[in-house]
Amino acid sequence: MLLSNIMHVTLFSRSFAYLTIKDRIPQILTKVIDTLHRHKSEFFEKHGEEGVEAEKKAISLLSKLRNELQTDKPIIPLVEKFVDTDIWNQYLEYQQSLLNESDGKSRWFYSPWLFVECYMYRRIHEAIIQSPPIDYFDVFKESKEQNFCESQESVIALCTHLQQLIKTIEDLDENQLKDEFFKLLQISLWGNKCDLSLSGGESSSQKTDVLNSLEDLKPFILLNDMEHLWSLLSNCKKTREKASFCF
Repeated sequence: MLLSNIMHVTLFSRSFAYLTIKDRIPQILTKVIDTLHRHKSEFFEKHGEEGVEAEKKAISLLSKLRNELQTDKPIIPLVEKFVDTDIWNQYLEYQQSLLNESDGKSRWFYSPWLFVECYMYRRIHEAIIQSPPIDYFDVFKESKEQNFCESQESVIALCTHLQQLIKTIEDLDENQLKDEFFKLLQISLWGNKCDLSLSGGESSSQKTDVLNSLEDLKPFILLNDMEHLWSLLSNCKKTREKASFCF
């Protein structure tokens, strides 16, 4: 209930949630529609006119989705029977039960941000599986492959560091272990910068060695509990060692 109240998107017009629904998600949908349109010839070569009609249907469904979002229409149940359809629709009913609005319907700008964004991706999937014979098509494949290839330098640098760490880890003292642990935590944190959903589908590859950027990025960490986490893990390790010694 607290999440639903806090994350009602329009209550915080300067928030990440509001900008997500207002700008980022429509941008993602526009790029998905453009990707389908650019593959029209491929669909025709593989499936003939049936493939072209399927492309038109998918684009029509996605354009409708974008309009629903931008005009703050009610969030509607999924219609295509799939393995998770019932679970999604049950959760939608749950969200509606939390609302105080007179019509009792979840809307794009009056629903928890995380639910809305995940629902959007599920609706993209529904639009594709409703459009055979192109229901196999991955609308994000190109951008994922591009970002992965553009990030290879950073990936190789990180893998090289990890290989060296594995070789020497037994020789590290506790402070050195903690330092390496903190590095890995920060790499995991800043890896989110490469999330294509955060960039609205724009290229967000990691083109430099992230290990060399950690110190410069530290001031941008809003809440840092790494020391507390290390202390917690260290105490757990000592407790387990004591228990093993007793046996």
